[in-house]
Amino acid sequence: KRTLNMLRGLINKTIKTSNNLYKISSKCSLSVTANNLHNSQYYMDLEEKYGCHNYAPIKVVISSGNGAVVTDVEGKEYLDFLAAYSAVNQGHCHPKIIKALNEQSQVLTLTSRAFYNNKLGEFEKYLAEKFKYDKVLMMNSGVEGGESAVKLARRWAYDVKGVEANKAKVVFANNNFWGRSIAALSSSSDPDCYKGFGPYTPGFELVDYNNIEALEKSISDPNTAAFYVEPIQGEAGVIVPDDDYLSNVSKICKKHNVLFIADEIQSGLGRTGKLLATYHSEGVRPDIVVLGKALSGGALPVSAVLADDEVMLNIRPGQHGSTYGGNPLACVVAKTALDVIEEENLCENSEKMGVMFRESLSEIKYDWVHDIRGKGLFNAIEIDPNHKVSAYDLCLKLRDNGLLAKQTHDNIIRFAPPLVINENQIQKGCEIIKDVFKQGNI
Repeated sequence: KRTLNMLRGLINKTIKTSNNLYKISSKCSLSVTANNLHNSQYYMDLEEKYGCHNYAPIKVVISSGNGAVVTDVEGKEYLDFLAAYSAVNQGHCHPKIIKALNEQSQVLTLTSRAFYNNKLGEFEKYLAEKFKYDKVLMMNSGVEGGESAVKLARRWAYDVKGVEANKAKVVFANNNFWGRSIAALSSSSDPDCYKGFGPYTPGFELVDYNNIEALEKSISDPNTAAFYVEPIQGEAGVIVPDDDYLSNVSKICKKHNVLFIADEIQSGLGRTGKLLATYHSEGVRPDIVVLGKALSGGALPVSAVLADDEVMLNIRPGQHGSTYGGNPLACVVAKTALDVIEEENLCENSEKMGVMFRESLSEIKYDWVHDIRGKGLFNAIEIDPNHKVSAYDLCLKLRDNGLLAKQTHDNIIRFAPPLVINENQIQKGCEIIKDVFKQGNI
């Protein structure tokens, strides 16, 4: 009995000690967590330790966003002049889009395409009529949309044009960017994108962007299925082609019976001041259009491919698909996102604010600033790559002064704020940029 009582006493003491330690531990854990809530370095260290090192972000940890403004974990506000690479054209957390997301997410989110759902068909009709194409193929990410367009073009080449099996060629422009899948990097001219990931997808050829002669020489090959091109090259540094480039592309593609694929993932949905960037070129109607990014207003991944029956109906059941593509949640959100662009006149605002932006920045006149260019709210400043202050350094200075932007190709800074940005915010942003460039004039 004495032994049992001793054991019981020890057990009770152990339990009390354990409970006390748990309370102390919990308090310490809560204290650490509370401190970390407002510590940017904590979150950056987590990504460094547990995440794949496939990005080199500007060192700021964003915790919330509203319209054209984002806030970091320390509570500092910034003007967002990147807009998630044009995915949040409608502004961060647009209330109408978030309301649609919340309401549909409580009813039905996913069925897969094994069954019909009551949202996909209605959205396909809406999208087809809005952009005046026969058919729509819903996907998720932008690169999936690009892959789908390439598949459609190849299948059309075999079934309609009569290209010999496995001989179809798709032509791309140098310095293109449409993602980092194996097919996308196989069509890239950027070593950082493709080097070390071979063997590469065959059947792709590259020509210089904005070079009609080189394009015609390439696509005159009877095995050519399509020319895949960004109306304005985004990742390359907002490269705006000649005014007649896209119209000439369209004519040459028709002449040689080649599909014209317009990648509007980044340039589309109001970014350039028109609903599509190709709308700046009168009479141009691509055979295939790829949409993404702002198609959901930044709420979730949604992409779409638009084409007529001659192209789209060559794909049959079992030959292409996506579990999430065309899910009811995405369809409701995307329709709402497009409604916002129209209802709030975001194309018009993009055009107006873009003109104001470029006019204000035209005051920047330094030998090391080589170009200030853009269309709508799709803009860039190109600097001398040998200048003592790099584009990255300038981005850090911009951050410190309350504006977020990101360099591309080492010597170019892209400026693409949400299309809801207002005149006061544009003016404030321009003053920050001009002041930072003045500091960088060393």
